[in-house]
Amino acid sequence: MSNSLLFIPDISGFTHFVENTEVEHSQHVISEVLEILIKANTQNLKLAEVEGDALFFYKENEIPSQEKLLAQIETMFTAFYSHLKLLEKNRICPCNACATAPNLQLKIIVHCGALQFITVQEKSKPFGQSVIEAHRLLKNSIASDNYTLLSAELSKTIGLPDNYESKLYCFNIGKDTYDDKEMEYMFSEIDNSKLKLNPFAVPEVVDFKCSASITLNKEFEISASELLEYITNYSYRHYWVKGVDKFEYNPDEVTRLETEHVCVIDGKRLNFTTVTKSANPDEIVYGECTTDIPIDALYQFFIIKPISESRCRLTIEIYPKAKSIVSKIMLGLFMKRALRNSIRTSINNLKMFIENGSNKLDEV
Repeated sequence: MSNSLLFIPDISGFTHFVENTEVEHSQHVISEVLEILIKANTQNLKLAEVEGDALFFYKENEIPSQEKLLAQIETMFTAFYSHLKLLEKNRICPCNACATAPNLQLKIIVHCGALQFITVQEKSKPFGQSVIEAHRLLKNSIASDNYTLLSAELSKTIGLPDNYESKLYCFNIGKDTYDDKEMEYMFSEIDNSKLKLNPFAVPEVVDFKCSASITLNKEFEISASELLEYITNYSYRHYWVKGVDKFEYNPDEVTRLETEHVCVIDGKRLNFTTVTKSANPDEIVYGECTTDIPIDALYQFFIIKPISESRCRLTIEIYPKAKSIVSKIMLGLFMKRALRNSIRTSINNLKMFIENGSNKLDEV
């Protein structure tokens, strides 16, 4: 049988959380990162399975060259840590899942051998001794969770020298015993500082030279982090935001700076982007901006200040931008009062939903 490639990126370092919010956010983060790794597949590897926090790729009857394989590994590490940097810089959620996401690490196991296939629920899946060996290599004695491991069989196939070194890689020889069978491999820990991370736009902190046009306050009998979840989790919005027909958003994404969602009101689509502004150290700020309105732009900020562990104060600040005379007239005559009434109703709805909507929450 021809030699086939087995390629397993495995994410590690994620804490197991108890609180529902953190579990949901950790699932979203892992889902995002797995998608990033799948998109970083440059060698036309076939995805056989998503295995929890790992991906199982293979390439039947073909082994990429040493140069291509090492480049593929570097591409995945680069994509992985670039996304973690984005999560770190654009985070607004203070929960442990979001706060510790930048601590995730990646290991990539690469093996080769003969493949057989079995059919499960009308899907063909790789099967055989080489598949078992590749997964056993995940359980090794390497004192790190941030490395790539190439089995001895693969290293020999691609002609990788025992003492191979480059700017990123410094391979060492290792071995472990599985079911009385010794398996040798080469491994290199990855120094993240040597990766050329992909650039991303750092969101601007909005700075207003004036007071908010509208300011409303209300206290809530829940923690600040819980209130933030009610506000930033768009699946809850239709329960409390006044006048919106529906919300469109990515349900597998934790809300952070630069994320987008759409409010549909009377058939009109309003595109919102998450923004932020300066705040006091003990405050949590979530902001949204849209330009799909009769005036130039509208910024609304939800500022949450803890009063105690189970009580907080919400301040909503509205900053409309109107440059032309017509826009300023429309804002003064019509929009400002309507906005104030709509937001006041929405805040009251939010409070009622939180106090009385626990059964609804379980259904979301």
